[in-house]
Parts: sequence; C-alpha cells; structure tokens
Amino acid sequence: MDTNTITETTTTRPPITGELVHAVSCRDFRAFEQCLADDVHLRALLPMGLLELDGAATIAAKFETWFGGTDNFALLEASAGSVGAKRYLRWRIRLNPPGSPKRGRVAEQHLFTTGHDKIETIDLLCSGFQTKPAE
Repeated sequence: MDTNTITETTTTRPPITGELVHAVSCRDFRAFEQCLADDVHLRALLPMGLLELDGAATIAAKFETWFGGTDNFALLEASAGSVGAKRYLRWRIRLNPPGSPKRGRVAEQHLFTTGHDKIETIDLLCSGFQTKPAE
C-alpha cells in the first residue's frame, strides 16, 4: 500500500430544506432564518388570501407568529422530496394551549422551494388552523 497517496473525499451536504424542517420542529426561528437567502421571496396561499413577503428576517418572523408562542407544539408529520429542480416539503403541526388539549388546532403546509445552499423562493399552500383535540 502506498502511504503517500492522498485520497480525495467529497461530502455532500443534505438539502437545506432538511435543516428548515428541523428548525420548524424545534421552533428555532433563528435557525429557520439562517436557512433562507437574505433576499428570499415567499408567496403563500392562505385561507385569508395571498400573502407575499420578502427577506429572511421578515419571513422567519411570520412563521414565528404562526408556530411560536407558549402553546404546546407537536410536529405530527413531515416529508420532503424533489419535483424537478424544486424541493418539496410538507408538515402537519398541532398547537394547543398548555393544559387545554381539547382546544387543539392543526395546520398543514405544503412548500415548494428553490435554492441549494440557501432557500431563495418559497411557494406555500396552507390549510389554516383547523380545530382538533389532542389525541
């Protein structure tokens, strides 16, 4: 064996979308923001209508209004994949006030994103919060 041989190894970083799902599951909105390009653009179809936002800090703050706070939080389901050049994410989240499991609510979001090292665009479809007691 030649001990002077240098072997080149490459490591591939998992898609940034995996880090985004992890940040949501931990309610770590600073980590969420770090997944986004500074000039990221969000188009979201919400029950109240279309929402468009620009900028990592602004978008992370919006997600914090949806999923932050003192309510009990559970990530019920999540999945990720690719559709052509876009990354696909889906998650279902349950929130309920502490000590009030019968006042639970569930929301599901589907996201299509672009970007590799940072997320550059997000197209989001949201169910809105639906009443559902904790099981």
